[in-house]
Amino acid sequence: MGASHSQSVSEKSIHELTVKDSRGKDVDLSLYKGKVLLVVNVASKCGFTDTNYTQLTELYNKYKDKGLEILAFPCNQFLKQEPGTSKDAEEFACTRYKAEYPIFKKVRVNGPEAEPVYKFLKASKTGFLGNRIKWNFTKFLVDKDGHVIERYSPTTSPLSIEADIKKALGENQYFADENMSCPSTSKIQIVEAHTFSLV
Repeated sequence: MGASHSQSVSEKSIHELTVKDSRGKDVDLSLYKGKVLLVVNVASKCGFTDTNYTQLTELYNKYKDKGLEILAFPCNQFLKQEPGTSKDAEEFACTRYKAEYPIFKKVRVNGPEAEPVYKFLKASKTGFLGNRIKWNFTKFLVDKDGHVIERYSPTTSPLSIEADIKKALGENQYFADENMSCPSTSKIQIVEAHTFSLV
């Protein structure tokens, strides 16, 4: 069974793919070049719904201006926990959880009719069940060039991967540079002083 799902994909980057928004309009994912992406298959009637949507909104509000985008794909493949329309799923997320990130058209994430974006994600990073998506709220972190960095299980809360998101955004490097700026300047002055004294 695992072998039959280990399909290869031609795409080298998520930016080569096109998906549909909740109204069925094409969205070219190249729009997100230069952004760090957190891609999540969501459901409104799952035991993980409240924690995930609450924390996804928190992460988005905190990092959206620093280059993070969250791409949410409603899916009804797991115990039919997203039974409504794509618009219903979008309204649920935006009304109850104040989601400002895009909620796309409902998709299938497993099987022969899986959405191409999910074929790409699964081929890039396998999980506990091999290639298959285990359950609602499986998460993929994608770098600015469209390559999958990491895959997280449904039980992994969004806030628990905040450090990985910051690293992908380059925040840790910025902080390191800021912290080093003063000491490095003073070191230069000391070196210069010693140089002059030797002369």
